[in-house]
Amino acid sequence: MNLTSKYNVAAPRYTSYPTVPAWNNTPSEDQWKNLVKESFKKTNSVNGISLYIHLPFCESLCTYCACNTRITVNHKVEVPYLEALLNEWDLYLNLFDEKPKIKELHLGGGTPTFFKAENLKRLISGILTKAEACENPDFSFEGHPSNTTAEHLQTLYDLGFQRVSFGIQDFDPIVQDVINRYQSYEEVETVVKAARSIGYSSVNFDLVYGLPFQKLNTIVDTIQKVIQLKPDRIAYYSYAHVPWIKPGQRKFTEKDLPVDVEKRELYEKGLQLFTAAGYVEIGMDHFALKSDALYAALINKKLHRNFMGYSDSYTELMISLGVSAISDTWNGFAQNIKEVEAYQKKVLEGKFPFFKGHLLSEEDKVVRKHILNIMCQGKTNWGNDKYKFDVIYKGLGRCEALEKDGLLYLFPTKLIVSEKGKAFLRNICMCFDRYYWAKTNRENAFSSTV
Repeated sequence: MNLTSKYNVAAPRYTSYPTVPAWNNTPSEDQWKNLVKESFKKTNSVNGISLYIHLPFCESLCTYCACNTRITVNHKVEVPYLEALLNEWDLYLNLFDEKPKIKELHLGGGTPTFFKAENLKRLISGILTKAEACENPDFSFEGHPSNTTAEHLQTLYDLGFQRVSFGIQDFDPIVQDVINRYQSYEEVETVVKAARSIGYSSVNFDLVYGLPFQKLNTIVDTIQKVIQLKPDRIAYYSYAHVPWIKPGQRKFTEKDLPVDVEKRELYEKGLQLFTAAGYVEIGMDHFALKSDALYAALINKKLHRNFMGYSDSYTELMISLGVSAISDTWNGFAQNIKEVEAYQKKVLEGKFPFFKGHLLSEEDKVVRKHILNIMCQGKTNWGNDKYKFDVIYKGLGRCEALEKDGLLYLFPTKLIVSEKGKAFLRNICMCFDRYYWAKTNRENAFSSTV
């Protein structure tokens, strides 16, 4: 059996540890307030804080999408939702004894550019009126190439945004039709040129491999078009087929998808083409030019991974506003309610709108550190761990089979991922995930690693 088939199992993407399905220790509202206050005191004056804002609305459903979205063409939803976001921000501000310093701010979704530029200005101005931006802050947003206007770009740039990410996924018309995601090369070219002329320092493209009806020749055509536009960063994600979670994916079946070796070939071809064009592989699924801050973070060992993927900056406290958004104090997680109306109602009642979370144990924090090291640096060292937990040594036992397959190297107090092993980072990390091994039904919790 080849390695691709052998290690193609359902596994987490490790944007957190413990992963969301494993959370079993939700904090009370008072516990959450205390966690936020403690983290704020430690990090605000040193590194500042991170802020993520989830804007869930889209005018049409992309059938491949696994994000939390609300499909509507009614733009009257904008203002009530923005008011709820600012009210939630006030709940957090009430916990702080000084003005928060924002190091990192990201608008995700959904489709942030569903909102009118004037409403996005109202939101960001409302946030910053009661906070201040750190020196050289990292402000970014996600935009749909077909509805991101010059007004969106200029308005957000004037508010301090320097990075923009465009969801491309694929340029092939057959693939675009089945995933219900349309944008022409010309539209993308126009919006990229506009962003660069305004002054954006980093443009990211999101691409997805493993989509229905994707073929090697069509993905090559998409990548060649992407390379012509030379984005500073590229996220090349593996399509996660989870129709039991996202019914929209039932528009097509498993028979329409490239799988196993065929799917892996799509990634390998992308890796080859990106590398030849001057991009460097960053962790898992990400590529960057050497002129981009993500590459500098890799070289300087400052690369970080969170619920948004890889980041070139890190703060201990990430406050996330909006439906389904996940906040992180390093000692605990809290995820907001996923339904828009229920979220807005909870906030208007003056209550924190989270419905689940997890208080991290000392063991959780040690394992989280090692998983982050593996995902960001391709290696980890447990020789200086204050606590010696059995989960690490059980994980090393599971790693022995991966070492025999050439995916990693084991030493007395450290682990190093091999070049071959870079394609199997999720498999390596899950060796140390005790929640994963305790779970009996993994197939319905996670997407496949390939």
